[in-house]
Amino acid sequence: MTVGVNLLLGIPGVVPIWLLWFLTANWIRPEPTENDGTALWLVIVVPVVGLYALLWSVTNRALARRTSLAARSYWLLSVTGTLLPTTALVLMYP
Repeated sequence: MTVGVNLLLGIPGVVPIWLLWFLTANWIRPEPTENDGTALWLVIVVPVVGLYALLWSVTNRALARRTSLAARSYWLLSVTGTLLPTTALVLMYP
């Protein structure tokens, strides 16, 4: 059940993960013609990532109480299940 729920959470999770990657990539090596800064991106990224993180953590805390897995195994399995859709997209469209 843990893997299934986190796989389903990973599908919309592609968006916040991509936003974090895009912000990080542009913050480290910005385009030479980009003069808008990152403030606009932060206005978009912070609410999207924050809401997703809240949904993910509330859901997984509720599931963690019901599982018989050790805490470390449960959270590792949860993160792996959440990252699988993003990994599949990255491998499918390099």
